[in-house]
Amino acid sequence: MASPATTQTVRPLDGLRLDTSGPPEPAGLVAQHLRLLGAVGEDLDPGPSEQGGAARITLSGGDFSDAEARVAWADDAGSGITDEATAQAATGIMAVHGRRDGEPGGLAADYAATATAVLTVQGLLAGLLGQARGGPAARVATSADRAGLLTVSQYLAASGADEGEAVELAPGGPPFTAGDGTLFELETLDPGAWAAFWRALDAPADAIRAGWRPFQFRYATACAPFPQTLHVTTLAHTWSRILRAASESGAQVCPLHTLAARAAEHDRAAPWSLTLWGTGHRRPALAPAATGPLSGLTVLEAGRRIQAPLAAHLLGLLGAEVIRIEPPGGDPLRGMPPACSGVSARWLALNRGKKAVEVDIKAESDRRRLREMAAHADVFLHNWAPGKAAQLGLDADDLAAVNPALVYAYTSGWAGRLAGAPMGTDFMVQARTGVGAAVRPADETPAPSLMTLLDVLGGLLGTEAVLAGLLLRERTGQGVRVDSSLLGAADLLTAPALHRVATGGNARRPAGFRRPLRTADGWIAPTDACAVAARACDLRQMSTGQALTLLREHGLTATAVTTDLADLQHDPRFAGSISRDAHGAFAVPDPWSFT
Repeated sequence: MASPATTQTVRPLDGLRLDTSGPPEPAGLVAQHLRLLGAVGEDLDPGPSEQGGAARITLSGGDFSDAEARVAWADDAGSGITDEATAQAATGIMAVHGRRDGEPGGLAADYAATATAVLTVQGLLAGLLGQARGGPAARVATSADRAGLLTVSQYLAASGADEGEAVELAPGGPPFTAGDGTLFELETLDPGAWAAFWRALDAPADAIRAGWRPFQFRYATACAPFPQTLHVTTLAHTWSRILRAASESGAQVCPLHTLAARAAEHDRAAPWSLTLWGTGHRRPALAPAATGPLSGLTVLEAGRRIQAPLAAHLLGLLGAEVIRIEPPGGDPLRGMPPACSGVSARWLALNRGKKAVEVDIKAESDRRRLREMAAHADVFLHNWAPGKAAQLGLDADDLAAVNPALVYAYTSGWAGRLAGAPMGTDFMVQARTGVGAAVRPADETPAPSLMTLLDVLGGLLGTEAVLAGLLLRERTGQGVRVDSSLLGAADLLTAPALHRVATGGNARRPAGFRRPLRTADGWIAPTDACAVAARACDLRQMSTGQALTLLREHGLTATAVTTDLADLQHDPRFAGSISRDAHGAFAVPDPWSFT
């Protein structure tokens, strides 16, 4: 996989030694990140692991006591979650990804392992940061089951809401197909542009009207059951005509790129960067009664949708005070259905516990007020459109002038790395970078997942980068600019596939890869190692419990596939770890445990 690297020779983990032992997944990904953050160490020692197959990662040297991480597939070694396939099945990833197709489906990319690796690096960086601020050495534990729950937390919160979804949860959605066979994604946030695009292609007016709402909500629901007529419409036109309709309407279209095409253009750039600026000053030490390694630090978050809000949410879970900058009247997404106690369940999954301040960034007086707030903050985090921060006088240089010790973090779509790139939204980045091919096996038509894979992974990556920036600031006394992107998240997720391309292998996984098996009353998912043997068993007439027993008798490992996310609250594999917040929305456990 591609791994993060800093833009200068000074790195947060310079002078630290890395030692690892145990199973290579997902610990091998952790080691790659840590080495490129400056730690020095040998390749992963695949020697003895802890009970339950856990791996151990240790950082030592410099001014730090040893920092340790334990990473496993599951908190409970007896849960049956022992690899990527079973982690996706149990946590609901397969259920959400499969909504577009009407049945659970596994992601052919190692999404749970990648998220777990990033969270483990976060935990280690946070522990070192706490030490640098005067706290004790910390040991952190992470697991793929907790990581998986975090990735579906918005969908889980919605499943337990007081009201139903704003649109039907039913199969359907992009991509579309042109008459010459070109698969493409369509993107617009404007209902007028949506209507103009389809009118230019002579789509029926009733289909245009009926299609907008499910298309608009597909980020929230992971499906888009708009009229099949719209698919028929695009099939009647050439790709050049579709391009012209997009240009005339203001909508954007992007053909699905192959993994081979992405490999040929890949610039090997890091998915995030850290840039030191002028002399700053060190921040106050950790308070004696601190409740987390970031306690006493302040994060200003001007985020929208998922990427930046999730990054700030994780910083809050680590102890920082997060102040959310919202427009006058508050974030409109607070009202996105379904609601719990009058507040959007999905919004709560990303923003519970944050303070909110309303700021009109169009008004100079409020922008001046925001600069004054930044003068006393530790982190300023946003995911505004490219160039907007500079137009507002709120770019890195502007805020460095008032706070030279600030960590300025920008989570973008493309990081300026790809010329002529379309709008930097999750599904467009999936389409442009080959993710749509990487997440589906060779016998399925490439299609970006309607689960917001890159927004979530991009948010995790943004948190990792901010923590690296804070640790670098602590070690150098200088402010830091941090840049991360959805493109960087795509590179992380597709790196194994791009490596297979580079070494002459098959870019896509084989037919049937990571596909659940139907039982009489549900679905089961065998581990990747047991999948071929499990498919040879006739399980359709058996209950899920009987099927799992039969496979165990044959020495095969599998687990039940979660199909209703609301059932996770009482699922014995998670031992009651899912709770409800003050509004009644489902809340997942913190992804790390510190001791």
